[in-house]
Amino acid sequence: MDDAIIRIFDPADTKWVVAQHATLYARDDGFDDTFGPLVASILTDFNSGHDAACERGWIVEVGGQRLGSIFCMRHDAVTAKLRLFLLLPEARGLGLGQRLLQTCMGFAEAAGYGRMQLWTHQSHAAACALYRKAGWRLEGSRPVHSFSQDLVEQTWVYRF
Repeated sequence: MDDAIIRIFDPADTKWVVAQHATLYARDDGFDDTFGPLVASILTDFNSGHDAACERGWIVEVGGQRLGSIFCMRHDAVTAKLRLFLLLPEARGLGLGQRLLQTCMGFAEAAGYGRMQLWTHQSHAAACALYRKAGWRLEGSRPVHSFSQDLVEQTWVYRF
């Protein structure tokens, strides 16, 4: 999608990111109403004190319409966490997820991180395929009960 732009996240995007995560995860995965507040908490922390030199978020949009988000957040001095990666259903399959992922990974590498990690669920097969294609490796998997669902939680890692 040539007319899509990836821009830096603005705190004014917070409500949109929270609402999209809460709505899509409830609809598609059956998550309960504790998921939205978790996303809101992550963004509240990010907005109140992230270090722009090593932490950043992005929004992909077309014609001013937001279609997705991704964030690079500091875990420790050598590890960045990929968080809040989301694409609206109508934006999937157009290469936008790959562009967002490459933007985030490129930033993390330029910021001096030696690795990235992320947490997801096995049921997110398309996202997991995207991670694998980009060179990420599945490092752990375990059954959990979260957001009123039985899930298989996964940890993925990328090393620069």
